[in-house]
Amino acid sequence: MFLVEMFQRKTTMPDAADALAGRAEPIETAATHAVNGRSLKPPFADGLETAYFAMGRFASAEQLFWPLPGVHVTAAGYAGGFTPNPTYQEVLSSLTGHTQTVMVVFDPSLIGYDALLQVFFERHDPTQPMRQGNDIGTFFRSAIFTTSDRQLTQAGQARDAYQAALGQAGHTGKIVTGIAPVEAFYYAEASHQQHAARNPGAQPVAKGTGVRFPAAG
Repeated sequence: MFLVEMFQRKTTMPDAADALAGRAEPIETAATHAVNGRSLKPPFADGLETAYFAMGRFASAEQLFWPLPGVHVTAAGYAGGFTPNPTYQEVLSSLTGHTQTVMVVFDPSLIGYDALLQVFFERHDPTQPMRQGNDIGTFFRSAIFTTSDRQLTQAGQARDAYQAALGQAGHTGKIVTGIAPVEAFYYAEASHQQHAARNPGAQPVAKGTGVRFPAAG
């Protein structure tokens, strides 16, 4: 019974009234990107856009985006919850409502949002509710947090297109990815920033469905 209760707690979103109080001040994090040396925090140059993706462990997800041409900087953090400025351990308690999230700052003249969405849908399994593989919890749930109406529309269209591709490939799963405007993004601790670059082989990349994202047109 104890194990059942623990599983239910890890996979059930808390109410705002039950969430941890958090803190007014941001937790300490890194100032610059460990790979490209750029500032992790705004202000960023004019013309750059920001996207947020949650697809399991941010330590493995982040490394999928920073090598892409046109990506300016990435960062690991927390989004989609209630607790202000949470710590990693607080997020893992399932009492903040956050999911591990990667911030991607990109130059839309060099890489489109649609290309980032393709990486998102192909490189994890968006049909797994509150988990990725053996990683179970609300903090591993699949989500896209948007920063504009255009991103919101594109993300919804991409979800529908990938759902159709899954069906055509014989995959019976239903996409459970949450899509919503970002309300707040909190940077994770310095030890979690670009973790895969500083600890090669420590975090395996999440396993996707094996179904390719449909080509445009």
